[in-house]
This record gives sequence, structure tokens and C-alpha cells, in this order.
Amino acid sequence: MYEYLTGLITAVKPNYIVIDVQGVGYQVHCPNPYHYQVDRQHPVTVYIYQAVSDSDISLYGLVDEAEKQLFLQLLAVSGIGPKSALAILAIPDHQGLIDAIANNDVSYLTKFPGIGKKTAGQIILDLQGKVRQLSLTEQITTTPADLQTDPALDDALAALKALGYQERVIGKLKKQLAQEPGKTTDEYLREGLHLLN
Repeated sequence: MYEYLTGLITAVKPNYIVIDVQGVGYQVHCPNPYHYQVDRQHPVTVYIYQAVSDSDISLYGLVDEAEKQLFLQLLAVSGIGPKSALAILAIPDHQGLIDAIANNDVSYLTKFPGIGKKTAGQIILDLQGKVRQLSLTEQITTTPADLQTDPALDDALAALKALGYQERVIGKLKKQLAQEPGKTTDEYLREGLHLLN
């Protein structure tokens, strides 16, 4: 079992990053891969959860220990798998999630892909009173490379698709996001998640 990996980010894709640790490239699925940038000079620590199934072994990466604990708590809920937990944690404001659980806000939770009323109710039932104890730290910040507007927006929309949002929802969102040119992929993704939730 892995606790964390420290290495250089060599690739950022819509639903995962590649982190090079001593010459071995690990594919790590992340809530928002665009928090990271390709930087072959400054090592980054990514907290890891390893999921093993009959046909797959996957690594899931979280920004810090607090986010990893929230991820693990979500996995403990019946009906929530690693991909659903990543989609929930992709929002930049984890406090909103914690407040929704504390306040029985089912409608907030059902905005996430793959989360229906029954699963949202189960999240509240299982985690109410537990998630408040987490002290979440600020997400890591990056200095994004200068990206042209269209590729950055396209990457952000691809990341939303990888998180499970439907094409028609992404299509509507694209029009809104395109009105604010010049943002980085991370900024587009954050704004898109904010508008969706």
C-alpha cells in the first residue's frame, strides 16, 4: 500500500497525471489534474490511494492528507467508488461539501455525476458529524504555463467529461466559459465546477 509519492510531474491529462519517481512513471487519477503542471525541476508530493479490483489496479492521488481522509470517508459510503469520490472532490471548495453533509442538503450532493437522491442520502447518513472534524487545507496552487484560450478550455471540458458529466451539460457550460477568454485550464475547470455545483 502506498501512502504518498514524491516526484516530478511529467504529464497532465484530463483525468490523470504521470508522476516520475526515480525513473518510474506512475499514472495517478486525480480530482483535478490541472492543479499540477509539468515541471521537471520541482518535486511534488501526491497522497495516494491504491484501488485493486479483479481486472485493474489504479492509483488515486490527493493533494494532502486531509483531502485523502475525506476521499477515504466517501469511499466508506455504500454506492460510492473511487471515480465518484474523485468527481465529488473535484470542486475546489470542500467546505461546501462538508456544509452540505452537515445541513442535510441532498440537492447539493445530487449535482455530482452519478449521485442520485438515494446515494446522497446515504452520504449524509454515513458522514454527518464525521467530516466536520477534518481540517482541510487550501488546495495547492500552480503557476500555469501560458496557454491559448481554446486548448485550455478544451482540456477543462475533457476533464469534466472524464469526471462523468454529460455531453449536453458540458456543451451548455462551454458557451458560458468561452465568454471569459485567457484563463488557464485549472481556472476554467474550477469555474466550470462552480457553475455546475
